[in-house]
Amino acid sequence: MATERARLAVIGAGPAGLAAALAAAGRGVRVTLIDSAARAGGQFYRQPAAGLRARRPGALHHGWRTWERLSRALAAEVEAGTITHLTDHHVWLVERVERSAETRPSAGTGGFVVHALRGPLQEEPAAVRADAVLLATGGYEKVLPFPGWTLPGVVTAGGAQAMLKGALVVPGRTAVVAGTGPLLLPVATGLAAAGVEIAALVESADPRAFLRHAAVLAAQPGKVVEGAGYAARLLRHRVPLRTRHAVVEAHGEDRLDAVTVAALDAEGHVRSGTERRVPCDTLAVGHGMLPHTDLADSLGCRLKGVRVHVDEEQRTDVPGVWAAGETTGIGGAALSLAEGHIAGHSIAARLRGAEPDPRERSAATRSRTRLRAFSAALDTVYAPPARWTERVTDDTVVCRCEEVTGGAVRAAVDELGAGDVRTVKLLTRAGMGWCQGRMCEPAVAGLTGCEQTRVRRLLARPVPLGVLAGAGEPTDE
Repeated sequence: MATERARLAVIGAGPAGLAAALAAAGRGVRVTLIDSAARAGGQFYRQPAAGLRARRPGALHHGWRTWERLSRALAAEVEAGTITHLTDHHVWLVERVERSAETRPSAGTGGFVVHALRGPLQEEPAAVRADAVLLATGGYEKVLPFPGWTLPGVVTAGGAQAMLKGALVVPGRTAVVAGTGPLLLPVATGLAAAGVEIAALVESADPRAFLRHAAVLAAQPGKVVEGAGYAARLLRHRVPLRTRHAVVEAHGEDRLDAVTVAALDAEGHVRSGTERRVPCDTLAVGHGMLPHTDLADSLGCRLKGVRVHVDEEQRTDVPGVWAAGETTGIGGAALSLAEGHIAGHSIAARLRGAEPDPRERSAATRSRTRLRAFSAALDTVYAPPARWTERVTDDTVVCRCEEVTGGAVRAAVDELGAGDVRTVKLLTRAGMGWCQGRMCEPAVAGLTGCEQTRVRRLLARPVPLGVLAGAGEPTDE
């Protein structure tokens, strides 16, 4: 009887997931690529819907040639039957299952069942069996609250970018792009190229901080050239740049009509007298990103801070589970591609019961080392202002799902004795809403003076009770 090839489930079809799936499939592993989007690419390579008939989708992207190469390779593997690509599948749990010793794969695990909800309504159950799992679930935006941030017209920086890339629409006519982090540059230049007037690009970081990491940054000349390209486009579109500034308040009745921008001193305090009101109908704001770790956490994978801990092969400490990309630490598409490539090599070898050959991944390993150092330097440069909590008034909504204010969070600490995020959650309901604290947790931690700690969630997204009731008998896709 023929022996069935080992099966790998890759969760996430962004740069890391694609690189891993292609590397593993090219070495004889049967891969199922599972993604919540209708098309592969993730947020970085998000494309307009086919019905929009975009003539030059690459104009909205950096590194479009890399995407074209990945896309062609994926199409070839799908046609050959080595990769099964499941779109519009929203994974809510990865379950470990035991098997007999005779059927147990060489990776040293009993196998897994990946549970998902498919379709636009996310109500139809689906399940995929696998011998190994790669978590390439990416990251999500961090936005710190300030007065007026819940007004219509205030969107996340990544949300504005997704609207432009995926729907070819812009959120407004006049925009302020604000916060901190490298994402602000492509968002501002992309919106400007689409015809939006950028009233200001407001960055809280101090440009002089780059000088302290000059050696590490210079080791990535491609990134330096990329940054220079964005700077040139800002000049071409005459975008006013305000560094060491922050949006301290958004104004409007039914929707946004202006923001107040102020300068920050070296310690992050607002410099009195520098406030300036800027008219706009859109504020695209972001303060970096956080890794998606829900699936890893429910599997029992060890976290290091807020990211999944992996070894040199991108293995987690749970046998049979690998992780790559932003879920192991925010670092951008190039780092995600390198990590995914390394993970795919490792998985293919381990499922055969062999040791991976380091020579096959040497280039990717060198790239990963340099890019991790580069990302660590950027994390330091683009840290949110130290005194941002001072600008959160008592009536500022912190938890949007449950409408919990900054005053309620402070009262839980000062008057009721809460000493950690979990206790604040129990006393105020902050974090009990639809997003389960993913959006407000950094803000609550900052206001309470606590470190942001892991919050273990068994399920990665809301699931209908009927789906839970039938989850014990999965059917392979």
